[in-house]
This record gives sequence, C-alpha cells and structure tokens, in this order.
Amino acid sequence: MSAQNTLIALVTGASRGAGKGIALALGDAGATVYVTGRSAKEGEASLPGTVFATAEEVSRRGGRGIPVVCDHADDRQVESLFAQIAAEQGRLDLLVNNALCVPDGLTIAGPFWEKPLALQAVLDVGLRSTYVASYFAAPLLLKSTQGLVINTSSPGGRSYMHGPAYGAGKAAVDKMAHDMAVDFKAYDVAVVALWMGILKTERTMAVIDAQPELYGHMLAIAESPEYSGRVIAALSQDPQRMQFSGKVCMAAELGEHYGVVDIDGRQPPSPRAIFGGVTEFGDAIVQ
Repeated sequence: MSAQNTLIALVTGASRGAGKGIALALGDAGATVYVTGRSAKEGEASLPGTVFATAEEVSRRGGRGIPVVCDHADDRQVESLFAQIAAEQGRLDLLVNNALCVPDGLTIAGPFWEKPLALQAVLDVGLRSTYVASYFAAPLLLKSTQGLVINTSSPGGRSYMHGPAYGAGKAAVDKMAHDMAVDFKAYDVAVVALWMGILKTERTMAVIDAQPELYGHMLAIAESPEYSGRVIAALSQDPQRMQFSGKVCMAAELGEHYGVVDIDGRQPPSPRAIFGGVTEFGDAIVQ
C-alpha cells in the first residue's frame, strides 16, 4: 500500500481493551494508527497496557503505530493531538471514539443512588470526549476521500446495563452518530455507532477468572477485542460505507455482512436474541 493510500486512523482509549484490539486489527490491515490513552508506564493503571506497547505491536503487525499520551478529559490535550495529526499527516481517514472512563463500582448491583456518584464520569470520558474528539477531527476528516467515524457502543444504549449513567452515555453516543451523520453527509464522511459484543478484554477476563461459576458461560459468545477492529477495517474500505452512516450497527452482524471472522476463525453470534434489535432513529428533518 502506497503512503498516499495508507489509511490514517486514530483510536482513542487504546492502551488496552477494545481500543487496543481495534488498533491491532488496523495494524494488520497496514494502517497508520495513532494510539491514545493515559497509560504511559506499566503500573500506572490497575490493568496492564500502555499506549507505547499498543503502538509497538501495531508496527510489528505491519502497520505504523504512533503513541500519544492524551487525557481525553482535557480539551487542550485533545486539540494538541489533532494539531499533531494535521502537521504529520494532513488528513484523517478514520476516527474511532473509544475512550471511556470505567469507574470503580460500575458493575455493582443495586439502584443508582446506592452506587458512587463518581459513576457519572462515564458521561465525561465516554460521552463528552466523543463529541470533543469529533469536533477537532472534523476538518481533517473533510480532507479524506474515505472519511469514517466510529463511536464504539453497546446494547446498553437500549437495554438496562450497569445503571442509568452507563445507559445514558451509550444511548447518547448512538444518537450523536446519527446527528453527526447529517452534518457530514454532504462531505461523504460516514458516522456509525458500533455495538460491540462481550469482549475478552483484560477487565472482562479478570472478572471471569475471579468468578467462573457466574460468568464462565459468557466465553461461549464472547468476541476477541480485535474482532471489532476487523469489522471497522472492512467498513473503512467499503465504497458503499455511506449506506450505514447515521445508523447503529451490531459488530457481529456487520462482520457477517463483510464475511469477517474472529481471530479463532469463528463468526461471533449476533446479540440480537438477547438484547433485541439495534436502536433506530428516524430520518432527520433539517430546517
């Protein structure tokens, strides 16, 4: 792939988890991937992973990983990130909004008023950070001939999952994808909210290992963190990607559409039977 045709991507929140998996899959596809997150050194977070380790693995797989330590709660750092991409690349083809604050206590059972008030942090790094990153990315996406924005999301945008703060954040990034698609339509930039399945992330595997009798069955339907990245890579190369713009898509169903399988060769099942169909928004009425 020539330098001019190389996909220029940014994956936020990619020190570990879904973001890391997405970045690695894009590396497999030969993309230049900017990797952001707060973790610069091992031990700074409770889970393993750094932006430097992810970027190094992207490069090892055939792409080009560029680590940028960035706190997506700080708008100045985010603006600086996009200034760097502008100076080094002149455009951005793919923005994956994946940064998410996962506060302690998110999975505690019980009503929201009995949980820590700090759970609303998912509305800062998660919801608000998606808007801010998209805002600063827009001028660079307009310079691309294959512009695509992915808001990683989950069925929590429709069903009860981890309480109202988490649910509101996911429902909002889904609607944000729909509304941003209206603004981007004339510029041929697609925006999609992607519902990922249960992922075999470091956090999820730690929970399963700690209580296999409660959560071990989840492994039968779980996806690798790289699966969503494979789906995103396929979508980014689709000349007809605009057909999905403004929509909420399940990664498993979009993967089946493109013939994408997981790293074990398996086609992950759609979670539709468990959570119901995706959220659908009506056609926008633009005054």
